[in-house]
Amino acid sequence: MLSYQHIFHAGNLADVHKHALLAWTLDYLVAKDKPLSYIETHAGRGLYDLTAAEAEKTGEAAAGIAKAEAWLPADHPYRRRLAEVRAHHGDMAYPGSPLIAATTLRSADVMHLCELHPQEFRALQTNLTPWGAHVAQVNGLEAALALTPPTPRRGMMLIDPSYEVKDDYDTIPKTIAKVAKRWNVGIIALWYPILLDIPHVPMLAAMTREFPEGLTSEVRFPPIRAGHRMAGSGMFFVNPPYGLAEEAARLHAIFEAHRR
Repeated sequence: MLSYQHIFHAGNLADVHKHALLAWTLDYLVAKDKPLSYIETHAGRGLYDLTAAEAEKTGEAAAGIAKAEAWLPADHPYRRRLAEVRAHHGDMAYPGSPLIAATTLRSADVMHLCELHPQEFRALQTNLTPWGAHVAQVNGLEAALALTPPTPRRGMMLIDPSYEVKDDYDTIPKTIAKVAKRWNVGIIALWYPILLDIPHVPMLAAMTREFPEGLTSEVRFPPIRAGHRMAGSGMFFVNPPYGLAEEAARLHAIFEAHRR
């Protein structure tokens, strides 16, 4: 199925959680003067206009980044990336994870972006090839195996599917286990939605069994509207970098403080 387009959800509270942790991790990686690889398996279009009809229809950005940006310190890596993107694309531009990565990485770093949806892929090409990204219209989980181990070997992979293919909950832990064996030094970050019927629980249990030293970060928030099933956002990190656990705890406390 290829119906999912992130523009309807760009800038929601799940994005704030995911992108804040991503920006922090990338900032940590580029602090060391060694090149790295960044791989993303479900990239979307990379850049979003929050005044688009699709974004305004759901109201998720208005309830998300429009409010939550102020929750973070002004010098947080995520807020710095937001400011840079807005300076180039306007105040209502919103960076997806590929553009957060592109605005953080250096000339010696390598970026591989995968997107299967034809419309999203074309937009991704337009938005990210000027940044030197390698963009491919491929199945992201298959590409995760094909692209590892990358050169440079240092770096991270973000796996951020829509989960419209329900088999993803079963397939992803197996795929990540294979990737980690090929690329034992890579940071692998998996995002998942926390839905009211909690379909992520068996997947997270499998990840925790496979990677007992991994890091789980979850935040909760009320569903945006009646009938909406998302009640939180989760990330699981294989090989979490030093300091990420503390950053995740700070972010969790921020979300809890604003949930009351």
